[in-house]
Amino acid sequence: MENITLFLTATIPATLVLFAMYLAMKSFLDKEAKIKMIDKKLNVQETVLPIRLQAYERMCLFLERISPNNLVLRVNDASFTSAHLHAILLQEIREEFTHNYAQQMYLSDTAWSAVKQAVESLTMLINDASSRISGENTSIDLARAIFERMAQEKIDPVYAALAIVKNEARQLFD
Repeated sequence: MENITLFLTATIPATLVLFAMYLAMKSFLDKEAKIKMIDKKLNVQETVLPIRLQAYERMCLFLERISPNNLVLRVNDASFTSAHLHAILLQEIREEFTHNYAQQMYLSDTAWSAVKQAVESLTMLINDASSRISGENTSIDLARAIFERMAQEKIDPVYAALAIVKNEARQLFD
């Protein structure tokens, strides 16, 4: 019995010390892992933030380029028929959208949906304006019809999307 008592008096304190060391080491290693994770996130943030800002910048430029005020004035030529201008406008929108398609990776789902909605709304608006006039009319007639349709809209979808994109870009700094 005396041997068992001696054994327990030596084993119990050693076990408690060992357990305390285990808890201390676990706490230390958990803190180190958290510090490494925070450092990794900061490094990723330093790398990704400029790319995200560039994506927001490109989306703003894209939306400005496809706004009817800029798009029609940029591609219109008085020698075009309305059908020719219609085809060029839709092609320009598609090309610009395709060129900037990868930027969705850095935008929120809300911003990307707003951009897609702006493209779809603008395409529908151009198609609608084109359907109201003959394809043999001049490009000036189509431009006028597009601007008249824009005036009828309560909300400009391009500038609504632009506002969402700009707002999200600003939130990166809050």
